[in-house]
Amino acid sequence: MDTADPTSTQTPSKAVIFAQRLASAALLWGILLLGLFAPDPTLAKSAFMLIMLVLVGLGLREFYDLSERGGFPGRPWQGILGGMGMVAGVFFLLALLEEPQVEHVPLFQLCFLSFFILASGIRHIFLNDGQGRLGVTIMGVAYVAILLNFIQLIRFEFSPWFLLFFLVVTKASDTGAYLLGSLIGRNKMLPSVSPGKTWEGFVGAILLSVGAAAAFIHFGGDRFSGFSIIHALLVGAVLGVGAVCGDLVESKLKREAGAKDSGHFFPGIGGVLDLLDSLLFNAPMMYLYLKYGMS
Repeated sequence: MDTADPTSTQTPSKAVIFAQRLASAALLWGILLLGLFAPDPTLAKSAFMLIMLVLVGLGLREFYDLSERGGFPGRPWQGILGGMGMVAGVFFLLALLEEPQVEHVPLFQLCFLSFFILASGIRHIFLNDGQGRLGVTIMGVAYVAILLNFIQLIRFEFSPWFLLFFLVVTKASDTGAYLLGSLIGRNKMLPSVSPGKTWEGFVGAILLSVGAAAAFIHFGGDRFSGFSIIHALLVGAVLGVGAVCGDLVESKLKREAGAKDSGHFFPGIGGVLDLLDSLLFNAPMMYLYLKYGMS
């Protein structure tokens, strides 16, 4: 009788992981670029809305799963529906009306969150499931949905090019940290939170983010009105640091939950929160700089 091959359950090879990452990244970037630059405005807005709703829905699912595994359960479906409703409402104000109603977004989010808290509190009266669930549910909506809406504000209040700049520069931080950390990383940054992160990788994150920002302005400066090379270098450094901080926040959540990845929705990459961690942390800073830093 043949015995089972002990290698059959081993982790995939580096080539397989690379192919999975490439396929997942191609799918995500394809939908995103369609949502930013499709010639047909209806197609562009539809693709952008699709990816935003997918990200907020799956991101919240993973957040509540990590929280529960860490000993702090929430009410997942209540939070997911609330988060998707908030993102859809902001999309309506920015993309579906004749003129983007940017000035109404803060009030809408405040009112939406207020009524969400009230509804959650009323529901909590009739449920005997521990007071922690209420706070975790609200925290998920605030962490994922509200921060994700800053990405919508960058896209519709400024331009798709500014959003592309933000995404590439932020993700360049991850690449820079991995490359320099792998080559010369020796000094651990916060081993109790993320054992693989080093101070050398942190420097690499900043350097590549600054380099990516400078390249954007050098080759496409006419698309970034009022955004000089000085602005780009400063923003690149801030986003490089912020991306590392955002990654550490999510690493802490995963470590407390005993999880390596936040999920497995994208083969070779991990979960949605693994993609969003640095973006969620950086999006408010990018928006506020565009809003007030260039004036």
